[in-house]
Amino acid sequence: MIVATGATGALGGAVVDHLLETHSPETIAVAVRDPQKAQRFADRGIEVRRADYDDPATLPHAFNGADQLLLVSSSDPMANAVSLHRAAIDGAVAAGVGRILYTSHQGAHPQNPFAPARDHAATEWMLEESGVAWTSLRNGFYAHSLQWLLGSWRETGVITVPGTGPVSWTAREDAAEAASLILASDGRYDGPVTLTASSAPTFDDIAIIVSELVGRSIHVSVLDSDEWVGAQVDGGTNERAAQFTLGVFQAAAGGYFAGTAMTLRELLGREPRTAREVLASLAS
Repeated sequence: MIVATGATGALGGAVVDHLLETHSPETIAVAVRDPQKAQRFADRGIEVRRADYDDPATLPHAFNGADQLLLVSSSDPMANAVSLHRAAIDGAVAAGVGRILYTSHQGAHPQNPFAPARDHAATEWMLEESGVAWTSLRNGFYAHSLQWLLGSWRETGVITVPGTGPVSWTAREDAAEAASLILASDGRYDGPVTLTASSAPTFDDIAIIVSELVGRSIHVSVLDSDEWVGAQVDGGTNERAAQFTLGVFQAAAGGYFAGTAMTLRELLGREPRTAREVLASLAS
């Protein structure tokens, strides 16, 4: 049986939808914080279980019988993600899960300026120490994030950033499909697996792309970190949130998101969506 957490979210839900193309509903269960929000899966014959990383007592039962557990990482930037993931891994061990597939991030490293990447690195270490077989899906930075990372470029004609390093912008839809294929591969993929698009454009490259898409010149303005954070706060962004986002640009400038891998293309049997394709859908 495959048990999938996070199924009421965009990534986890899409993974389960793909699994249903090749698996019968009785071989899948979803483990979610609010079972009422998973009614669409129940309607398709999938067992819905309650699981809350913040309530460890719910986890062994929720993960029971799982040959494979899709462990979707916490998406709350204000939460103690490592503690939540520790509880989830302990719950999986207690349930006797056969393999954990964890949704990590490209550039998972304890020195990455992007805070979630440090959390992912810590979680991968916990997986290694757990004694359970594991696969870490190191997804490239989700390309739809460009929608908010680029700021108000449509109005100003300027993409204002505190750094402009390369990023292998990857479509979340492709990452979800790949996760379903890895779940169906019966343990073929072990340890960290990097899943990225085939190129890593800089923000200067992104400016060229959006200029072509909208038919007018969009350029990049690079501010120093303090100036950029100050501008974000002046525009109404919470300072803690601005500092969090700053880490994305600092990590990009440090090369943490620059690498590309062919694994995603090989899994999908086609070229992954490009940043241009995602931006075209966002700009329309």
